[in-house]
Amino acid sequence: MATVAWTVLLAGFTWVSARDDPPTVREQRTLSQAGPLVDGAIGELVAASDAGVPALAPPEVDRGCRISPFAEGATLVRAVEVAVPVGEERVLLEQVADRLPARWRAGVRLTPDGPRLRADAGEFVTVAGRVVADGRLRLTVDTGCRPVGDGYPGDATGPDGPEASALAEALGALGSPATDRQAVVSAPCPNGGAARTVRSAAGSASTSPPAALAPLAVGTPVVATPELYAYRRDGVAVLADLEQDPILLSATTGCAG
Repeated sequence: MATVAWTVLLAGFTWVSARDDPPTVREQRTLSQAGPLVDGAIGELVAASDAGVPALAPPEVDRGCRISPFAEGATLVRAVEVAVPVGEERVLLEQVADRLPARWRAGVRLTPDGPRLRADAGEFVTVAGRVVADGRLRLTVDTGCRPVGDGYPGDATGPDGPEASALAEALGALGSPATDRQAVVSAPCPNGGAARTVRSAAGSASTSPPAALAPLAVGTPVVATPELYAYRRDGVAVLADLEQDPILLSATTGCAG
């Protein structure tokens, strides 16, 4: 009888704890609950990487991972691509780590595959950064596998801003119509406002893309390699991925310091 009573009491404590206590493991926090934290972390990364040319990548939600043998979940990954002068990739990674919130305990270490940034944004959300090519970094925020909940709603894009004009200008320089935007992505900035990226594929240019875009760079571009051309113009960061076919253009307004 005492064993039965203890079992009932323990079950009651467990129910109250599950109802009232904050999550203590990732499996107790849903994707919809983690979404705002991920969005805010992306804004922190954009603000910390403003020495380069950032571009927000579209969010990726991967369903079908398993939380347990009996439950499926999903993983949310958001990323910021950053163009940086060739040879300064590790320097920028270290600058990003230094500028992230102290509670994230961000740091950069050298591995056999190059420098790696690691940080903990809290609530079981991880932050990472690495060099993906000469003059190019990828910073990611990852929830790991967790319950879907109401799903990831995505961030509000808001009305067009100066990034849309800069994208149209770059498309025009490449001889492409300023239509058919491929994606609009945004994230909240730590000090208010939002970072915002618009993307579009560009058709084949009649001249070399760097030569066509050079007049818009107003001086020396931030990056000019056979794979990447990046510059700033009137407060907007423009990145042309020349490895893509067709060329992928991104124009981004970042976060004020």
